[in-house]
Amino acid sequence: MLLGFDPGLYTITARMINAIIWAGLGFLLGSIPFSVILGRLFLSKDIRDYGDRNPGAANIWRAGGGTALGLLAVLLDLSKGFAPVFLARFWIGVSGVALVLVALAPVLGHAFSPFLCFKGGKAIASTFGIWGGFALLEGPLALGVSMGLIHFWQKNNAWTVIIGFLVFLAYLLLRHSDPFTLTIWAGNMAVVTWKHLPELREPLRVRPVIIKAMRRMFGGHHG
Repeated sequence: MLLGFDPGLYTITARMINAIIWAGLGFLLGSIPFSVILGRLFLSKDIRDYGDRNPGAANIWRAGGGTALGLLAVLLDLSKGFAPVFLARFWIGVSGVALVLVALAPVLGHAFSPFLCFKGGKAIASTFGIWGGFALLEGPLALGVSMGLIHFWQKNNAWTVIIGFLVFLAYLLLRHSDPFTLTIWAGNMAVVTWKHLPELREPLRVRPVIIKAMRRMFGGHHG
């Protein structure tokens, strides 16, 4: 059985075919625009008419979906990244280059969904999902802390994502991550950077409280 668990029975070619199948499933699952579907089903609205016009979970709230519907959208977007990567890695035993393909597939599907004429979301929730599937709790926790540290001192969400990803890279390097893990990071970084390009043209927006604290720290005392 092609999707069964016993990697020792397969040749390298068969394993790669298996990985391509799982990557295809991951891309298909990642491309399902759950937030758009939920908006139409429960709100009778196109959430892409609200906020930043992104087909992501944040616009469920902006369209008036409330906490319950918004959280459902987030969980669905997380799961479409988590499920294929977790199953491929821990059930099938996919590793190496094959796992890189499987891990990046849901993010690419979310960002370039064929169901939305290849105009998908910014792939943040699905990103957290794939790192959860790849490294369990450690992955999304490290990524979340990295982005949280940046969000604490500046307000541009796009720069929070990009600089947070660089902090996450530093964490992976400190953990002596293998080249395949770093390749997943690089591919993921490329996708989220592309999806955030318009916002990255805006400068960093340091929070006023941080500016005041820095002035007190470095301004010295005058007397």
